[in-house]
Amino acid sequence: MTPTRTFYGLRHGATDWNREGRFQGRTDNPLNEDGLRQAHEAVDMLRGAGISRIVASPLARAARTAEIIAAAISVPLAIDDGIIEFDFGSFEGPPVRDLMIKHGVNSATGLVSILPADGESWDAMTERSLACVSAWLDRHPGDDLLFVCHDAVMQGMANALSGSYFRNSHGTPFRYVRDGAQWRIEQVVT
Repeated sequence: MTPTRTFYGLRHGATDWNREGRFQGRTDNPLNEDGLRQAHEAVDMLRGAGISRIVASPLARAARTAEIIAAAISVPLAIDDGIIEFDFGSFEGPPVRDLMIKHGVNSATGLVSILPADGESWDAMTERSLACVSAWLDRHPGDDLLFVCHDAVMQGMANALSGSYFRNSHGTPFRYVRDGAQWRIEQVVT
């Protein structure tokens, strides 16, 4: 399912596992001090963007990031399992770099190609995420929506919509821009 219009995405603030470069997936780690700071800094970038509703993943790192932003810009917040992080299966926990070296890959595309069979499929994650975003956009046609979620979710949607991955930093908002039949991902700058 393809969304019908432009929307915003934001990767949650950082956790200790992010700083350690670990596959985090569904492990429910809290934001660290950097992550809390990033959530507050995202408010400044989003304050003038016209966001009128926020939807977040249920994992603590995304939900807390979204709570900080929603409170600061006074918009409603909902939690939706449809944008929960990718299930990395047996890759959960080890450093990403170690597994990339072990499997001889050096790109996002290469990383997707080595994901273990005991986790979620990349295509299934992308489909559920796009279906979630599409449903929220359809239910709230007058709202500009921000989805606070995770790197894999945002990358899967970006690749499905625009044909490529992008550099996605913690607490940095992006717009998924629909321009006719084409999509592009652009960073929100103030």
